[in-house]
Amino acid sequence: MTDTRDPTQPETAETPSGKASKDENFPVGSFLLSKAVRPHVAVFYAFARAIDDVADNPELAPQEKVDRLDGFDKALMGLNDDPAFEKAHIVRSSLIYTGVPIQHCRDLISAFKQDAVKSRYDDWDELIDYCDRSAAPVGRYLLDLHGVSKDLYPASDALCNALQVINHLQDCQEDYREMNRVYLPQDWMAGAKIDVDALNKPFTGRGLRQVIDVCLNETAELLNIARQLPGPMSSRRLAMESAAIIRIAERLVDELRLRDPLAERVALTKPQYMLCCAQGILRLFFRS
Repeated sequence: MTDTRDPTQPETAETPSGKASKDENFPVGSFLLSKAVRPHVAVFYAFARAIDDVADNPELAPQEKVDRLDGFDKALMGLNDDPAFEKAHIVRSSLIYTGVPIQHCRDLISAFKQDAVKSRYDDWDELIDYCDRSAAPVGRYLLDLHGVSKDLYPASDALCNALQVINHLQDCQEDYREMNRVYLPQDWMAGAKIDVDALNKPFTGRGLRQVIDVCLNETAELLNIARQLPGPMSSRRLAMESAAIIRIAERLVDELRLRDPLAERVALTKPQYMLCCAQGILRLFFRS
């Protein structure tokens, strides 16, 4: 293959934010997964982190973000060998080796390209369409990597989308202030008689609290679907990880109902996190 690298472009297309797997709400490639799959999960996460960082970089213009993400997509498809997109080349090799469909990575790119140009969501359905590409592919990747039935895609999608909405609620003020993004349905905000300026306050007002609570109600419904995920899994290790993540999500929903995401970042302490993991795994075995 000929070298298609543009010499006018930077040596890397990445814009690292410094975020890592330890900053996530849920375990990424944890000890619960087998040693055989952990390196592939790490490669997938590194790719997802790299393209997410491009979309979230405040110093890049929207078109520059789209252009870089298009470069990642071409590298992923084997259409260029530009070392600026190294993580796309690495994950492509991993996907070929494991037989996991490349579409999961391409869906993530599609979502992050949308992030570069879109900052508002008219309604819940539009927001979930975004989550279907920004979050659900992660769960589908893990199912396929473990050879788990695609019949579990809907439950996996529900869990991943719930986690995405939870993250949006945790970071609602930061997303608005730093990137002018609002992942709250605009029709619900209009119904509560508030606009985006409600996110710029030191505390959550009544109208914003109403919108957050409706989002949490919908997220709880997603988690009801997600609870169907671990039991039928052929991989007990992935089932344990899924059960732990579901319990973490449930606890975060409870915390977001009780606490103010504008006044503080609502997150779990390490002891709370570990307790949720244990509770989720125990619930899996006692229900099996």
